[in-house]
Amino acid sequence: MTLRALFDLPAPAKLNLFLHVIGRRADGYHLLQSPFVLIDWCDTLHLERRVDGRVQRHDIGATLPDDDLCLRAARLLQAEASQPLGVDITIEKRLPWGAGLGGGSSDAATVLLGLNQLWGLHWPRTRLATLGASLGADVPFFIGGQDAFVEGIGERLRPLQLPRQWYAVVKPPTPLPTAQIFTHPALTRDTEAVIVEGSLDDACRQMDWAGGQGRNDLQPVAESLCPEVAQAARWLEARFGNSRMTGSGSAVFARAGTGDVPVATFPQAELPAGWEGRMCRGLGRHPLADWAD
Repeated sequence: MTLRALFDLPAPAKLNLFLHVIGRRADGYHLLQSPFVLIDWCDTLHLERRVDGRVQRHDIGATLPDDDLCLRAARLLQAEASQPLGVDITIEKRLPWGAGLGGGSSDAATVLLGLNQLWGLHWPRTRLATLGASLGADVPFFIGGQDAFVEGIGERLRPLQLPRQWYAVVKPPTPLPTAQIFTHPALTRDTEAVIVEGSLDDACRQMDWAGGQGRNDLQPVAESLCPEVAQAARWLEARFGNSRMTGSGSAVFARAGTGDVPVATFPQAELPAGWEGRMCRGLGRHPLADWAD
């Protein structure tokens, strides 16, 4: 049966348990090491097949830029696959922009995974990930289907098995453009690389990445550009005893326990005006992990 539409496709956010900048390539791209984990704070996308070849986007809630990653992903896949069909993309945007949660990259990955089904392409995951890498460094992770230890400029993924945790996540109102962080002269770019030999799972247990080892090398620069990042970190520290910025910010998270319930409920009533926040659960696997390969 030919698919005509796919509704309620999740595009989950990610957290960087730590983010180390270990060098810089000659072309200016930074070399990173970071454990990425998927969480259950998601955008929702709806894809409807078009027979006229047009690719259009419709926004529910926040208005996205005219040429966002969703449209670019769909048009790129359409061109690479010589696909005569088009698509209407409707997006319910729940993830905040400029948060370091990977929202735009996750949306693009969900579009690629969804269109792989809707257009009957049946491309393998590796081919979709290669295409996704040309859209953004985080896109291959979301196509990869599970938590991962990410290296290089984001293209090297090693599957990661960590205990599923709860995370309290807050986002101050000020967004932080990624380029502004990575081009800042004060950014640390020479953190010693983590050498993982043998089993990555064994390294996880020894290093306790989920328990707070490592740091985010981008956080000091982010705090200098946006004092609210430091304020959010202190806010979480006071309530959960730990905090760390994710990605290039400005969202900050705290570990809030394992098991069926978090160690505490999210103090929604205490959020400063204009902040967004919620208690999130680690997913381990992407909800659409089986939509490739």
